[in-house]
Order: sequence, then C-alpha cells, then structure tokens
Amino acid sequence: MSQPTTYTNKASYYLSLLKQAIRGEEMDYTTGSIRKSVLMLAIPMILEMMMESVFALVDLYFVGHLNNSSHAIQTVALTESVLTIIYSLAIGMSMAATAVVARRVGEKNPDGAAHAGIQSMLVASVITIVLGITGFAFAGDILRFMGASEETVRQGIPFVRIMMGGSLVIMLLFLINGIFRGAGNPAIAMRSLWLANICNIIFCPLLINGWGPIPAFGLTGAAMATTAGRSIGVVYQLWHLLKGNGIIKIKTHHWKIDLPVIKSLVSIAIPGILQFVIGSCSWIFLAQLVAKTGGDQGSAGYQTALRLMMFFFLPAWGLSNAAATLVGQNLGAQQIKRAEESVLKTTWYNVIFMLIVTVLFLSCGQYFVSFFTTDEQVRLVAIKALRIISTGFIFYGVGMVMVNAFNGAGDTWTPTWINLFGFWFFQIPLAYLLAKYFTWGPTGVFAAIPISETSITIASFILFKRGKWKTKKV
Repeated sequence: MSQPTTYTNKASYYLSLLKQAIRGEEMDYTTGSIRKSVLMLAIPMILEMMMESVFALVDLYFVGHLNNSSHAIQTVALTESVLTIIYSLAIGMSMAATAVVARRVGEKNPDGAAHAGIQSMLVASVITIVLGITGFAFAGDILRFMGASEETVRQGIPFVRIMMGGSLVIMLLFLINGIFRGAGNPAIAMRSLWLANICNIIFCPLLINGWGPIPAFGLTGAAMATTAGRSIGVVYQLWHLLKGNGIIKIKTHHWKIDLPVIKSLVSIAIPGILQFVIGSCSWIFLAQLVAKTGGDQGSAGYQTALRLMMFFFLPAWGLSNAAATLVGQNLGAQQIKRAEESVLKTTWYNVIFMLIVTVLFLSCGQYFVSFFTTDEQVRLVAIKALRIISTGFIFYGVGMVMVNAFNGAGDTWTPTWINLFGFWFFQIPLAYLLAKYFTWGPTGVFAAIPISETSITIASFILFKRGKWKTKKV
C-alpha cells in the first residue's frame, strides 16, 4: 500500500489501516513503512488496554452507587492497589514472553516462539496459584495493612478473597496477550479483553443489584462479575492459541518442561517483575500515606482519581507496547536502525495522546469525577488529585515508550534500576516529606507524583540514546 498523498487519500489510507488492524491481518514488521507498522500494532493494543482499564471503572461505577459507598469504593480501590503486585508479576512474565516470542519471530523461528510462549505459561501459573491462595487466606489483614477502617474490612473481605482467588485468570489474561503481541497479532489480545469486559458490564449490575431470581450480592457481586468476565476472556485466548491458525502453532512437545528456555525467560522476567513491583509498592505506599493523612474520604477521592487516570494511561501504555514488539522483531531481523526509529515514532504519537489527556483532565476533570461519586468530599479530593498529577502526563507518556523499548529488547534491568532510584529513593521520600513534614497531607503525595515521573523519564531517555539495549541477546 502506497503512502497517503492528499487529504482524501489520507482518510482512505487510515480507514483501510484501521480495518486491517482490527481484523488482525498478519504482516512483516521488519520491512516496509514504520508508520504503518506502528499503527497496525498500536490500534488493537490501544483498544485492548482501554478494555483493561474499563474493568476497574465498571466496578467503581456500580459500587459507587451503593449505600455507604465510601467503604465500597475504598475496598475496590485498595484491593486494586494490592492486585498491582499480581499485575506486576503478570506484566513481568508477559514482557519476557513478548521479548522472546518477538525475537524468535524476527529470526523466522515460529516453533521457538510457540515453545517459549508455553514455557512462560507453565512457570507463571505455578507462582500465581501460590499468591492467590495466600491472598485469599489473609484478605482481612491485607485491607488493614492498606489503612482501611474496620468497617471497610468487614464489608470488603469477601471481595478481596474472590479477587485474589482469581489471580490465575489475571495472570493468564496478561501473559497470553503478551504472547500474541510478541507474535505480531495484537488483534486477538484486543478481542479477548473486549469479550471479558462485555461480560463484566453485563454481570456487574446483575450480581451487585440483583435481578429477578438473581440475588443482590452488593460489593461481593462486583468481584464475582469481574472474575467471571476475565475467565471467559481467558477461555477465548486459549481457544485461539491452541487452534494454531496463526504464527504460533502449539504442538505436544512445547508442553514438556524445558529448563534452559525457562531459565532464559526467568532471567528476563525477574528484573521485569521487580521493575513493576518496585513501582507498584511505591503506589501502595502512596495510597497508604493518603489514607493515613486524608482518612476514608481522602483515600476514596485519591483512588477515584487513580482509576480515572488509569483509564487513559492504559491506552497510552497500549500504544507504547507497539515499541516492544517492533524492537524485539527488528533486533531479531538485525534491523537495528529500524528498531530505534520505530521507538521514536511511537514516542511522538504517545506525546500527542497524553497532551490531549492533560487538556481534558485540566478542563473537564470535575465532570469525570462526578460521574463516579456523589460524595462531595470524595469529589473535591479526586479533582485536586487529577489536576496536580496531570501536569506530568506528557513526560509519563514518553517514559512508557522508553520502558517498553528496553523491555522489548530483553534489557529489563535498565528500567528496573531506573524505577528503584526514581520511586523508592526519590518519589517515596519526597511524598513523605511533603505530606508529613510540610503537613501538606494528600496534596503533598499528589505533587510528588509528576515531579518524580518527570525525573524518571529524563533518565530513561538518556539511557535509551546511549544504545546499550541494541546489543542485548535473548
């Protein structure tokens, strides 16, 4: 397909590209137009991540309209904060799968790509089952540790148990989508999230509020709906993975434990997991700090703002995921310059997107918040959080692409060290200093976020330009 030249041709070109991307047409991402490669990957990845963000927002919307909604909102939000540890594990394993699968595909070795994908599923499943059982057993202690009141703990234990007990489906949903993205087929990943969310949207009002013969489970119904929706999405993924119509064709020998391959995957995944655990633990500390300095309503307001931000962050993360696939496949094909150009092109698109989001939050944040809560104190805290944190969105968008570029190359240690120093040695002390020492309370936490994220992005871009990631072998 030739490049667009006139306005009419451009419209026709991008419409055709949109249709191809959603249909999931296969293409070689190591040749041809970089713009087309980025968009063919980014469009379904953005739609996929939009659907991932919808999970928390749907739950937040329905529980936000229950009686004593501040306890329900806090339970959902604090549980999501703890689940970020599971998400970190899932994302870390999925980035290892994406890096290795993409590299094998770039080397024209689809059998090796399929084998790596299955090995990653085996090792991740064992770890997640252990974590899920632990979370189920200590549900109340988890909420107390996060600073929840005893009433919130009493109402929230069943919710936490179901969500933690369903950790395996969270893991598989992320991991299998990582396999599809590495293979250059993000459309299947997109459709699995759409299916899971449609089911969640249907199940949530039915199980929370009841309907006809279906009893009202209240807050617990939100966890039931979310876990059921994600499970259906995983079944859809497995069906596509096992039927073998695409690049990834699963065979019997792929299920046999292969220690060298597992070792290679784990060597990439461990720093990747640490990378996100570091960030997740930082967010958990900030949530705890807000809960202690702002009370239940301050915590609910902050968590409402975070859920809204994640709705826009995850599509941006989806766009930045295109960089991981392009870097992995092009390094595998020895197209090093193309890999770097793909990252810069993706960065530019993400900057534009995050600029739009910044304007929306600064001008319309109060309307977004009002949709999710009618509690005036919760609303005021959420609006303040949105306006302060959104000042760093553009830098955050650049940082996302840089991180995915490193991870796509298999260089997961570089962003791990950046996160360690940026979050634990800068963001956390700064937030504590502003919130406690200067007695800014939750406002100090809000201010620490854009300051630290900007610093992390600057460090990431400098290390990206140095180019050590180009020599990484996986």
